[in-house]
Amino acid sequence: MTDPLTASVPAADLVRALGAAGQTVATAESLTAGLVAATIAGVPGASAVLRGGLVVYATDLKSSLAGVSAELLAAEGPVAASTAEQLAVGARTRCAADWGIGLTGVAGPDGQDGHAVGTVFLGLSSPWHTEVMRLQLSGDRWTIRLTATESAVRELLRCVQGG
Repeated sequence: MTDPLTASVPAADLVRALGAAGQTVATAESLTAGLVAATIAGVPGASAVLRGGLVVYATDLKSSLAGVSAELLAAEGPVAASTAEQLAVGARTRCAADWGIGLTGVAGPDGQDGHAVGTVFLGLSSPWHTEVMRLQLSGDRWTIRLTATESAVRELLRCVQGG
């Protein structure tokens, strides 16, 4: 049986691209709770490029494990573009990777802190490039989490390929 997480996600393409570039990746995940790291790890040979991942579901762990500023969390909350950016930077620096992926958002069933279900912030960070995007996803909890995972893998692949 093949890994079901890699079925609809270009994780193998990402592993190949990172390997060809001699680069590595780490994650700091909130709403996806490790799905991005697990998806990448589902590809044979991923150990050459996947440094690790931080599951920072609880707000305090975003600060203590991933290095998100406690002041920022107090001011903007855990679901914010700036939080996703700091998660990505924290994953990259704390795991000594070339790329960091940060994900935070609301999978449902209810909104959180004024954010609708499906609101997701994705941060990507390298020493030479940082970007954050806001996604508005639809579906049930699983669909939102899986779509956020797919988006993270696709967007990092685009960055690694120079897009």
